Amino acid sequence: MQEHTRTGLLLTEKTSRTSEKRIYIASCSFLFPSPSFTMASFALLLVVLLVLVISWLWDYVMLRLIWKPQIITNKLRKHGIPGPPYKFFKGCNEDIKRMKEKADGLVLDVHDHNYLPRVASHYLKWRDQYGKGLVFVEGIDWVRHRRVINPAFAMDKIKMMTKTMVACAQNMVKELEDQASKNKNGETQVELEEQFHELTADIISDTAFGSSYKLGIEDFHAQKELQEIVVETRLDVQIPGSNYLPTASNRRKWKLERKLRGTLVQIIQSRLGSEGSLYGNDLLGLMLEACIPTEQGGKQQQISLSMDEIIHECKTFFFAGHEITALLLTWTVFLLSVYPEWQERLRKEVLREFGKDDPSGHNLSKLKEMTMILLETLRLYSPAVFTQRKTTTDMAVGEIKIPKGFGIIIPFAIMHRDKKVWDDNADEFNPLRFQNGVTKAAKVPHALLSFTIGPRSCIGQDFAMMEAKSVMAVILQKFSFTLSPDYVHAPVDLLTLQPKFGLPVILRRLDVCS
Repeated sequence: MQEHTRTGLLLTEKTSRTSEKRIYIASCSFLFPSPSFTMASFALLLVVLLVLVISWLWDYVMLRLIWKPQIITNKLRKHGIPGPPYKFFKGCNEDIKRMKEKADGLVLDVHDHNYLPRVASHYLKWRDQYGKGLVFVEGIDWVRHRRVINPAFAMDKIKMMTKTMVACAQNMVKELEDQASKNKNGETQVELEEQFHELTADIISDTAFGSSYKLGIEDFHAQKELQEIVVETRLDVQIPGSNYLPTASNRRKWKLERKLRGTLVQIIQSRLGSEGSLYGNDLLGLMLEACIPTEQGGKQQQISLSMDEIIHECKTFFFAGHEITALLLTWTVFLLSVYPEWQERLRKEVLREFGKDDPSGHNLSKLKEMTMILLETLRLYSPAVFTQRKTTTDMAVGEIKIPKGFGIIIPFAIMHRDKKVWDDNADEFNPLRFQNGVTKAAKVPHALLSFTIGPRSCIGQDFAMMEAKSVMAVILQKFSFTLSPDYVHAPVDLLTLQPKFGLPVILRRLDVCS
């Protein structure tokens, strides 16, 4: 039972947590002041608040902004890892921002695939200056999530989704064919990066959420806007508590987050409330089936992921499932436009395997040259420019000793151009390096890191490769393509590697050309 009194909210329910009960009543007394509340009591309250403020300032300023960075810097230098000097409160963000802005005006020739001075100028400068990489302190537990998500990305499940991938690609191609048919020469100029983002959003919405497709598309747009906010502010110096201020940017972010969460909760709860033991054959259904195991007799066990954790995984579906594949397709078309001889080789392979028939999950695996080209695209234009890992024990990499608990930034784009590993033609487009498979493409078996390697390798890599093959096969059946004169080669790092000015391409219908 609860009763309001002049001294606060009195809880008379039975509980063994008497200390918690007393704290709660005492905290409520400030909301309902009694006549005995004196200036002395008010002064005591101010003292308590002052102590809390001083304690917070000590923790945030002295420990986090002064003491901890200094300790980390000294520890790294002791282990032979120097780096740029730490600046109070700002860190190195302003230096990175300034160097990126300076490099942003650099335009490359379409045959020049060394875009590192554009997207990683700070890394190149500090690597030359200090000779070592950068480290940070971070980490996350992922084992339980991985165990639940794995079944959804089994190859037999992915092959079942190929029909959806092909159907979505054919819808896009049909629209492009209609555009090209309006011109006598059968040509049309298209901004393909935008087309690919819309296409992969359709595919992941259908394959991840199935019957909830329309709600999935709404989530896609909300998450895309949230990504834009992150890109705009990621190098800004954050004032403590600024995330809680009702600024225009924060209000927009909060609104999008509420919308995203609300839609996902609606989709998930509708599945959990459905009759029967099956939740659907899409990615969400397969994940729910894996995280809500059923005992013999049909009795459900306790769910192994919370609602927030399931929502987090759905967001990952969207970002990885649409963004990464859209960019893989974008850079693949770019490279096939620059190297038409490889475009023609790939088209012949597709027509040999499928002719005019729909690609299938079984036959797509036979496209050897397609696989080679996609892997070479990932090597040169990996959608993820950097990744991060945390050491679980003290370790040594060559002569560098890295303490336990430190994170490592792994620069894919730089490592994929290491001539000691990939030979002297590392900066060139050469799909033949993968003709004997990934492990024999370089002097190191696991040199291709676009999907990373080991237990933390990208769980969706087979899904992404199958989707890319499906889309490229459908396009190559209908079109040849070249870069538009409007194309400007300026790759940019916006969380992922993107063409700064898009990918304008001229498509030519094959039936008109022949």
